[in-house]
This record gives sequence, C-alpha cells and structure tokens, in this order.
Amino acid sequence: MLVSGALALVKLIAGIKGHSTSVVADGLESASDVFASGFVLLGLTLAAKPADKDHPYGHGRIEILTGLLIGIGLSAGGALICYGSVERLGRPLTTVAAYVIWPLFLSLAAKTALAIFKFRYARRLKSASLMADAWNDLMDTISAIAALIAVALTLADPARFADADSYGGFVVGLIVIAVGVKVAYDTAMQLMDTMPDDAAMAEIRAAAASVPGVRGVEKCYARKTGLRYHVDLHLEVDGAMTVRQSHELAHEVRTHIMQTLDWVADVLVHVEPARSLQANSGPC
Repeated sequence: MLVSGALALVKLIAGIKGHSTSVVADGLESASDVFASGFVLLGLTLAAKPADKDHPYGHGRIEILTGLLIGIGLSAGGALICYGSVERLGRPLTTVAAYVIWPLFLSLAAKTALAIFKFRYARRLKSASLMADAWNDLMDTISAIAALIAVALTLADPARFADADSYGGFVVGLIVIAVGVKVAYDTAMQLMDTMPDDAAMAEIRAAAASVPGVRGVEKCYARKTGLRYHVDLHLEVDGAMTVRQSHELAHEVRTHIMQTLDWVADVLVHVEPARSLQANSGPC
C-alpha cells in the first residue's frame, strides 16, 4: 500500500505538470491499488476469525468476496480512465514533458517486484484476494509499458503523434478493465464452489487410500471457504465392519488427510460398504 501510494503521488504530479494523459491514467490506476490492497488486508484479517455458531465453516468466504470486489472496482476504474482519455482526443494539447517517463520506469520496476512477491505468497496461501492483487500489480507493469510507448511516440514526433498520449491512456484503461474482469470471474467461480484442479483432487484421494483398511474412494468433492478447502469424502470399507470400527477408520482418514494436506481445513467422511474387495477407482 505504501509503495502504490508513493507511485501514485509521483505519477499524478509528474503527469499533471508534464501534461501527460497516459501518465495521469497510470497514476490513477496506482491510486486504486492502494484501496485494492487495503481491501485485501481487511479481507484476510476478517477471514482469519475462527468459526462460531453462526459460521461453522469459518469466515473464509470474506477473503474470496474481497477478491470479487477488487475485480469489480478495477473494471469500473478502467472504464472511467478510458472515458477520460477519449474525451481528450482532438483537443489542443500542451507539449508533453520528457521527465514524465521516469516515474513510469520506477513504476515498472517496483510493480514487477511486487507482482512476483505477491504471486509467490498467493500460491503458497491459496489466497484469492492476494492473487487478485498480484494480477493487479502485473497489469500495472503492462500499463506502464503502454504509457511509456505512448509518451515516447509523443516526444519523438509531437505533430504526427499528437493524440498518442491520449490513446495510451485509453489502452491503460482497457488493461485495467481486462484484469478486473479476470479477477471477478476467477473469484466468482470460487464462490460457486468450483472444484480444485485434478492434481489437488488426486492428492486427497491418494491420502485417503493410503490409510490401512480403506477399500476405495467412491466420491470426493471439495469447495473453497477462504484460504483452504472443505472436503466431502465417500469412503468404501469392509462391509463386515462394525459401526464403531468404520467410525474409527473414518476418523483416522480425516486426521491423515488434514495432517498430510495443509490446504484442507476439514473432511466430512461418509462410510459405505465396498462393492468389491478391489479398491474402487471412481471419480474424485
């Protein structure tokens, strides 16, 4: 938030004084990053609250909702940037100052570092909101490049490329809209309980099957509730087992999965008699 705020201030001042629409647009985009990162921080803080009577699955969905709000906000901000840039087309323009390129170079370097840092931790934590913020920073690098090209064209031949700077601002707006739509779509899919990828599901299945006494896994579902997943598992066991024995085996499977896979928050195990002595290889 501090980095984005500093970059926004530098770019807005340089863009306004240097008469560059694309740099001002990029500065506004950086200013929106401060609020986006603030939403991420708030979302992660609220999502960390423990489960209670009204929220037995915890408060993790707040973190996903935060990512969705970031996506919607980015799309709206990008649309406003595009509108402002189009309005300036054809107007008499003041010469763009050459020094406006330096804040863009600074932004490119800083946002590249932030994007790499956030992507690394977003994947490690499986955080939708932090991943959304990482994509936001990655798009900032692309918008900085677009602004650099626009300013360079304007400086190289002001007469021929008089509107290049405004077009650059429009491109920046389109980039912001694109990342906003992507972030909103990805987080909406998580809110719709989209299953994790096949590799993750295979890990759950393998962990369950590795417990002695398990004959097979008939069904396996998972849904994300914040940073981690809740799993529903249909376990096949020896039909001659007593209720107590099958209950103890189910508890052992649940514990083993949660200890083996740190991204699993809880496992609900349904026990049923095996259809054959051979482990079932049904869907998971």
